[in-house]
Amino acid sequence: MITRLQLNKQTLPLALFTSADGKTHIEIRLQDDTLWLTQCQNAELYEKTPPTINEHLKNIYDEGELEPDSTIRKFRIVALEGKREVEQLLDHYNLEAVLAVGFQVHPSRGTQFRQWASDVLKE
Repeated sequence: MITRLQLNKQTLPLALFTSADGKTHIEIRLQDDTLWLTQCQNAELYEKTPPTINEHLKNIYDEGELEPDSTIRKFRIVALEGKREVEQLLDHYNLEAVLAVGFQVHPSRGTQFRQWASDVLKE
């Protein structure tokens, strides 16, 4: 299901991924015909720590499996710190990078996510 988030007068499409076991729920940004996840969202998706995800991404880029320029994009996000909103630019990784990590760290979740993402992107 795709919803829309209003942020600074800009409407962003979001999709909600829920794992088969119902334990993981992630709001995912959709833009430019793909989806984008932060390193922390990748960690949550694949039930690993952010440093583990970082290590796999580094290896994927070092080995030339993917190119960072085509799979990483910075998006401005707004986070609440106490009662104030703080804007940050965070790296987000596209579907290709997310799946490359997934097939290394959690193949069954990677397959589940790929199937879900295919359906969402068709929508």
